[in-house]
Amino acid sequence: MAPFFFALGLADNVCLILVFVLRKRRLDLVQRYGWLYLGLAIPTVYGLVLAQQEGSLVQYAVFLAIFLAFLWIEALYDWVLKVPFRESMDWRLLVPYVALYISSSYGFVVMTWRYYSVAAGVLLLVLTVAQFLTNALSHPRAKSRRAPRQP
Repeated sequence: MAPFFFALGLADNVCLILVFVLRKRRLDLVQRYGWLYLGLAIPTVYGLVLAQQEGSLVQYAVFLAIFLAFLWIEALYDWVLKVPFRESMDWRLLVPYVALYISSSYGFVVMTWRYYSVAAGVLLLVLTVAQFLTNALSHPRAKSRRAPRQP
């Protein structure tokens, strides 16, 4: 289970870094092909089945479920409802999204570090930091709620 979990974490980080890099300069590509990231739900569901069959540590199933919930909320907000939650900064939408995003990233790093390999865990940690940085640097600016200044 540990090598599978590492590979899924690696795929997640690489995909998100690519999305965040493209978001800054080629938003059209992200809008057209970004849904492909949701394809990570397939190996995630497989991982849940594998964890159940192998009787793996319950933490694997928990973190896979958190990642699946993140993919679900990503699909719901971006592709089904098409809610511009990143621009509006509505805390009711952002809190569950950000909590699942951070929790799934944390799970990939910690579980890999602890149960697979320190070197693999460090690699995922470096990629996660890179992912967070590319996310922050390419993030759409929030719309200001302030009234425009009067001359």
